[in-house]
Amino acid sequence: MTTLTRPAAVAPAEVRRSVGRVLFWAAAVAVPVLFLGFFFAYPVLVMMGRGFLADGTLDLGGFADVFSRPRTWRIIGLTLAQAGLATAVSVLLGVPGAYVLHRRRFAGRAVVRAFVTVPFVLPTVVVGVAFRSLLVEGGPLGFLHLDGTFAAIVAALVFFNYAVVVRGVGGLWERLDPRAEQAARALGASPWRAFVQVTLPALTPAIASAASLAFLFCATAFGTVLVLGGLQFGTIETEIWVQTTQYLDLRAAAVLSVVQLVVVAVALGVAGRARSRRERALTLAVPGTAVAPLRLRRPAGVPRGDGHGLDVAAAAITAVVVVLLALPLVNLVVRSLRTAHGWGFDHYRALGTPGDTLQVSVWQATATSLRTAVDATTIALVVGGLVALVVSRRPRSRRARRAVAGLDAVFMLPLGVSAVTVGFGFLLAMHEPFGLPVDLRTSPMLVPVAQAVVAVPLVVRSVLPVLRAIDPRLREAAATLGASPARVLAAVDLPIAARSVGLAVGFAFAASLGEFGATSFLARPTNPTLPVVIFRLIGRPGADNYGMALAASVVLAVLTAGIVALCERLRTTGSEW
Repeated sequence: MTTLTRPAAVAPAEVRRSVGRVLFWAAAVAVPVLFLGFFFAYPVLVMMGRGFLADGTLDLGGFADVFSRPRTWRIIGLTLAQAGLATAVSVLLGVPGAYVLHRRRFAGRAVVRAFVTVPFVLPTVVVGVAFRSLLVEGGPLGFLHLDGTFAAIVAALVFFNYAVVVRGVGGLWERLDPRAEQAARALGASPWRAFVQVTLPALTPAIASAASLAFLFCATAFGTVLVLGGLQFGTIETEIWVQTTQYLDLRAAAVLSVVQLVVVAVALGVAGRARSRRERALTLAVPGTAVAPLRLRRPAGVPRGDGHGLDVAAAAITAVVVVLLALPLVNLVVRSLRTAHGWGFDHYRALGTPGDTLQVSVWQATATSLRTAVDATTIALVVGGLVALVVSRRPRSRRARRAVAGLDAVFMLPLGVSAVTVGFGFLLAMHEPFGLPVDLRTSPMLVPVAQAVVAVPLVVRSVLPVLRAIDPRLREAAATLGASPARVLAAVDLPIAARSVGLAVGFAFAASLGEFGATSFLARPTNPTLPVVIFRLIGRPGADNYGMALAASVVLAVLTAGIVALCERLRTTGSEW
């Protein structure tokens, strides 16, 4: 009797675990897909439908019309050229920066990490104005004669995306076990050869992820290109804005949105293929043991070829880049202190008043930005964390692997679709969506949701490389011992990914604070965010309004640096990983 009843006692537990596992992964896939479908795909499709539907019938004649314009091909070429060149420079400069800021230890490292992230979240229009003030005649760099040139736009794009590469690559690099490289050195490999043959292949997935993000940000840049390039160096993004807001030509805007989506899809496909060829389980280490002191001087008695030269070269490149990053920011601070009566804090004192036509003060807008960023970051962490968890798995079947790769690519699309398209689509689609008797355009959660749509890919790209580097045998061992999927997640994935989650929080929060494109369409006049107020101040005549805009930009920069520094502190002390 005992041998007959034992299987019956075991089977229900196994069935419950199997059902729980299926339900867990079904929810992990369903929640992000529903979020993306309702708050991204639906508004974009509604926007495009207005351009492609005429009297209820499909009209694709706009493609022939738009592509027959020489300006369209010139804009596509400029977009690809600017994005490709800026991405390449960002990677070449960012990899040494990732080494210095994440693999080496020195005094003030956390401060420098926070500082290099500040440009990434500044409003694009403000950065364009700051760069132009550097490059015009009489400016600090006016002797270079770069104002209004292609090189100025590329430099500004690198200014934005340097942090994407540094933090994306560095997040994995500081966790790589150094013993593999040390073994190569013990076998006679030079420091450079050990890096190229051992470390670089392990970093390739993270580099490809960071490069794909940088390319998407460069290809969809708006304010910077508009200020620095004007009509001479337009991009697909700026052309969509021109067609939507100035000519009300939704058909041309819809065609260009499709073109932009195709460019993004191709870029994601290339990056995904590059990652998949090099991805493998990696041996991770506690950062305290993997990070070594930065050596700028060779200790007495230590022979050449010990890796000291790599430290010096990487530190020199990083120092030069940090100085170049500081120039626009220092210029921003200096200009904010310049008043009609000399130097002073008049513009900062004016931030407490609404101004001529503003309905709120800058400090009230700052509080609104903080509340909105908290909501957006929470949403992005939940949705992006689930996406990263699902995509990090390696299914055995080819069909399942393709589905996982497809999900990864789909959730990168919000970065490649015009913010103008998303914001305008929200206005068109959220009035009684799907026939429901509700107007979501009046909901205070609409702005955080729009910002979360933009921040979700940042969370995925911050967490995914670390999750993919976890040895799957750890999860299999935990499951074999009877752990449920939730228990495996809590005991294996979360402790290792905790530090990358801190990085994701910093990126998502900072991106939400600086988001302008979609927010400019959705923020109500009585409750604007700080970037919207800055843009309004810049567009108004008068030196006082311009000075207030620069002062508010400094406030945003300082606020962002403080938040990123706090996230760095939490990452350092919050987990042994």
